[in-house]
Amino acid sequence: MIFEFNGYKPVIHESAFIHPNATVTGNVLIGKDVYIGPGAAIRGDWGQIIIEDGCNVQENCTIHMFPGTTVLLKEASHIGHGAIIHGGTIGKNVLIGMNAVVMDNVVIGDNCIVGALCFVPADMIIPERKVVVGNPAKIVKDVSDQMIEWKTEGTKLYQQLPANCKATLKECEPLREVEANRPQQQDIYKNWHNTKK
Repeated sequence: MIFEFNGYKPVIHESAFIHPNATVTGNVLIGKDVYIGPGAAIRGDWGQIIIEDGCNVQENCTIHMFPGTTVLLKEASHIGHGAIIHGGTIGKNVLIGMNAVVMDNVVIGDNCIVGALCFVPADMIIPERKVVVGNPAKIVKDVSDQMIEWKTEGTKLYQQLPANCKATLKECEPLREVEANRPQQQDIYKNWHNTKK
């Protein structure tokens, strides 16, 4: 659902897909080919949220901020299931792992990977191409070219998902048994799964 708040209406590019069970409120800008999954809460009431082209915000993510600040997800940011972004800047082509928490005024450089369940404390600055894990977050190594390739390919699937959802997603009644002509999983997913990390 999309809500106006305090005179601000979200601005959403027509190619983006916001799941009907997601909530986008107020001062939010969403770019091209962005996917927002069900259960996501993107709340631009106390500040601004900018989600640039090609980003995805997956199921049950929360994006919010300390009053008067801006949250920026740069191009092709990939926010995994259940993650919380509470302020700060997420660089280009960054992967935020499932259920990670990114606190206020954090700056994450381009092409970083933040592990699942990681807690990134307020004001932490992470240079480009770093792998970050733990609670509190700790930089453990550099991101390899191979890891960037793997992340980029995964994000491309999410960049295609808005168009796929617009073309095929619809509410339905469940079947009571498997149909004989049930579609097979697309080869594109199999190919990405076999990509080496």
